[in-house]
Amino acid sequence: MHHSPNHIGIIPDGNRRWAIQNGLNKEDGYEYGLRPGLELLRAAKKRNVREITYYGFTVDNCKRPKEQVEAFANACLKAVEMIKNEDVSLYVVGNTQSSCFPTQLLPLTKQRDNSTDKMRVNFLVNYSWEWDMKNNWASRDIPRIDLVIRWGGMRRLSGFLPLQTVYSDIYVEPTLWPNFEERHLDEALEWYSRQDVTLGG
Repeated sequence: MHHSPNHIGIIPDGNRRWAIQNGLNKEDGYEYGLRPGLELLRAAKKRNVREITYYGFTVDNCKRPKEQVEAFANACLKAVEMIKNEDVSLYVVGNTQSSCFPTQLLPLTKQRDNSTDKMRVNFLVNYSWEWDMKNNWASRDIPRIDLVIRWGGMRRLSGFLPLQTVYSDIYVEPTLWPNFEERHLDEALEWYSRQDVTLGG
């Protein structure tokens, strides 16, 4: 029986590798990941996906060189501003006590609106599963994720919302994130529609 996911998790990996392949500095790749994020959001909306969670950056990512940290933090800020214009309910989750967390996003970390009829978008910023767990599962307002799609070919979750992904189906797209095409989403949705989703039952 074919079925569709209500909630999709997005791991947009491969920005730095894409930058190197295109003769740029590693930190330059994050800017090129903005357009794909918006295109995916609009495509998912058209396909009646009710909720998306983007993996912005992790606490561990902040160990990278300063220029990279500044670049992906700025890219997350721009991404959030773009998403806010898409008539969605936006919620940001992450370690707000860290200097890596952009203070401009603090207003979006308040209680999420579960009553809205709009598409819900969650954005993980300066997130780590350890921080989440130690803070009484700070992400608990985010519901279970049906399908996780990871771009860039790596076959790992990288600490992405362990509570919500316990029964997620995981689709790996080998294409680097800045090279996103709408067909990648369609292929992932088609793959998911053929999975046997039992949730352990």
